[in-house]
Amino acid sequence: MRVIGIDPGLRNMGWGVIDAKQSRITHVANGICRSQGKDLAERLYSLFTELEKVFQTFNPDTAAVETTFVNKDGAATLKLGQARAIALLVPAKAGLAVSEYAPNKVKKAIVGVGHADKNQIAHMVKLQLPGILLNGVDATDALAIALCHAHYGCSQDRLRLVVEKVL
Repeated sequence: MRVIGIDPGLRNMGWGVIDAKQSRITHVANGICRSQGKDLAERLYSLFTELEKVFQTFNPDTAAVETTFVNKDGAATLKLGQARAIALLVPAKAGLAVSEYAPNKVKKAIVGVGHADKNQIAHMVKLQLPGILLNGVDATDALAIALCHAHYGCSQDRLRLVVEKVL
């Protein structure tokens, strides 16, 4: 099963693609979609087109996106929510179900504790995907989301696919 993890962001949207076959997980690619443009609509559209290219290139079977946490700045939270909508829309347009994971669940799945820092996450992603070149913090987070989904969600996806084939 090919899994894409997406770390939503308005300036930088990280993505990471892995293949999960039973207990074996391999790295496929990772990167960052960087928004272009002066106004919000242009920036969102550029994220949409870049993420669509990633989907066309790597053809994932399932997708996972990190949920948004609400912070003190309401305007920033709203803008992040709009970028997150792009992260949900592109996989939906490709016909994929999208699983969502809270940041603490991702950290717990990858590091073992829900309040790990970025360095701990990067270290554990490198351990789980030996020889990987991480293309930035956002791409690292996206790979962590993909790994989290491989551990938690792929079994549910496999079950759903088997049920669909039987029916």
